[in-house]
Amino acid sequence: MSDIVWAVVGFFAGLYFFFRAFGARKKLQLIESIPTSKIRSIAMGQAEIVGEVLIGKKSLIAPFSGTKCAYYRCTIEEYRRQGKHSRWVEIKSAVSENPFYLEDDTGKVLVDPKGAEIDVPQTFEFNSSWGKDPDKRIVAYLNDNGMDFEGFLGANKTMRYREHLLIDKQQVYVMGYAGKNPHVKSSAINADTIMIQNGDGDNVYMISTKSEKELLAWLRYMVFGGWIGGGALAIICLFLIFAFFGIL
Repeated sequence: MSDIVWAVVGFFAGLYFFFRAFGARKKLQLIESIPTSKIRSIAMGQAEIVGEVLIGKKSLIAPFSGTKCAYYRCTIEEYRRQGKHSRWVEIKSAVSENPFYLEDDTGKVLVDPKGAEIDVPQTFEFNSSWGKDPDKRIVAYLNDNGMDFEGFLGANKTMRYREHLLIDKQQVYVMGYAGKNPHVKSSAINADTIMIQNGDGDNVYMISTKSEKELLAWLRYMVFGGWIGGGALAIICLFLIFAFFGIL
């Protein structure tokens, strides 16, 4: 690409990181201002809890690895060549939306992952390519979704299958809205009748396997990196754009 195209791309990238920093700052301030609650003493409204994933008899089964889990996010990517360039292209993704329980030393509470910003580590990856077929579970998933791992003349495509899971006893940090549990018919307000969920308006909803300390460090990096780095990138690229068109 020409220098002017790179300058335009850099300008908009800088603006993106600069304004994204405001969202990170909001999360940072909220996490710093709200103390962590024990599950048994959660109050209605914005709440912060830390607990272990509790898998009962109705656990989910991860599509590719067959692992018992409380939550999964899986993706299928294909390696494609376009002229001189090659890249991985996501062709399928799936996310579970089943509520699951978190438990600490005082009790357990239901967590509904719908609408949450979920930060879960990758726990499984498999690559299929020439001479390397995916296993039966992956093939079954592809068949169920009308997909195929074979291409021209039956040759295997180069594909990548990934999973991000929440498994039993995994420690999780949650910042979300503690509201009424729609699965329980009771007028009482306690951990058994509350569900952590996506609230209305500007509520922050985060589920992460990172600790609160790790999250705060990452958010501070995003805030200052976005404001300083993103702002500087946008200004420098804008200067280059003006210079290219002879405005300066």
